[in-house]
Amino acid sequence: MPKPRQIRSASSDRSKGTEKPRKREAAEGFQRYTGWRSLLNPLWCYHGFRVAVLALTCFGVIMVFSSSSVDMVSQGASPWRQALSQGVYCVIGLVMAFIAMHVRCPIYRRLGIAGIGFSMVLQALTLTPLGITQYGNTGWIGIPGVFTLQPAEVMKCALCIWLPSAMIAARKRYEREGVKAYLAPGIVYFVCLGLVMLGKDMGTGMIIVAIGIVAFLIGGFPLKWLLAGMAVVGAAAAAFVISSPNRLNRVLAAYTACTGSDVQDVCYQSIHARYAIASGGLLGVGIGNSREKWNYLPAAHNDFIFAIICEETGFIGGALVILLFVVIGWCLIAMALQMRDRYASMVLICIAAWLVGQGLVNIAVVVGLLPVMGVPMPFVSAGGSSLIMCLAAAGAAVSMMREHPQVKAERVKA
Repeated sequence: MPKPRQIRSASSDRSKGTEKPRKREAAEGFQRYTGWRSLLNPLWCYHGFRVAVLALTCFGVIMVFSSSSVDMVSQGASPWRQALSQGVYCVIGLVMAFIAMHVRCPIYRRLGIAGIGFSMVLQALTLTPLGITQYGNTGWIGIPGVFTLQPAEVMKCALCIWLPSAMIAARKRYEREGVKAYLAPGIVYFVCLGLVMLGKDMGTGMIIVAIGIVAFLIGGFPLKWLLAGMAVVGAAAAAFVISSPNRLNRVLAAYTACTGSDVQDVCYQSIHARYAIASGGLLGVGIGNSREKWNYLPAAHNDFIFAIICEETGFIGGALVILLFVVIGWCLIAMALQMRDRYASMVLICIAAWLVGQGLVNIAVVVGLLPVMGVPMPFVSAGGSSLIMCLAAAGAAVSMMREHPQVKAERVKA
């Protein structure tokens, strides 16, 4: 008897026909990256970014417990209190990251304006009775003892999502409208910056300025106007510092020798941070064995957690933390330079400016290269708003990376 003919649907033929070119493209693309070019491999960058973020986040929970346990006990609370809170924030942030990485790039582009509007409303609430003042900055909203939220963290993420689409739209109109095409996004951006600065949070303002400079620069904004804008912002920042004796003293303390009275005042935190770093040596005193966390170093589990990291894990631990931030920045920029979607590319660069820039500013403050300004280390410092929004931004970055053809091909193969 003749064998029955095998009938295949046209859809299965098409799927197999498209699957083979994708696999071939992935294999050929992988072979292009040999030697030092392996550092540019989009698949390695895609996975390396995710591993670096998870490593920093998990290490951060451990170090928050180590650096806060003594402080919690001195307040009459459980030594696990801050670590448990950080663990809860970590879970929420990972859920947010999981959702964000499954949102497609066009959806981010459409929702960007809504996100920036929402963040501006939240930031404006800091100027109402809901605003909470800490360390001289009014950058939080909520009910003390119940919940607090730092709207500026939401604003950073919203700017990274919205500014690229606004710059692309303005660039298209630039040929017929000139620099006026950038007027609307410029006004919105400066309103965002102004709302943050009204709360006297200069550290956060610096990060928002960095995001804005990167977005306007790669968005095609005329360089002469950008330099003029930077000069205006610089003059405003100088006036902001001079108008506050406390800020002026902190800036002077960072770049001049501390007097005897300053040692117990404006220089106290920086000096004890250096004590912690110096006592760590090469390998550290061991996790949990810090001396400076015994209420000598203020904000040891938050803005100055890098000092405790260096004390307990030594130069090796501090260098590994810096290396993880370098990996994050490298992977984001390397992927951005290879993306076909301009919007996705710009979002990746803006997120790199935020996460890596803020991490390096935090480290520079701790080691004394910059004055104390209250900027947390992304993924590591204690604080729910920062951790959740940083993880959400990382999820959005993964979503953008998945637009790369080789990453798509690998995911189809998997």
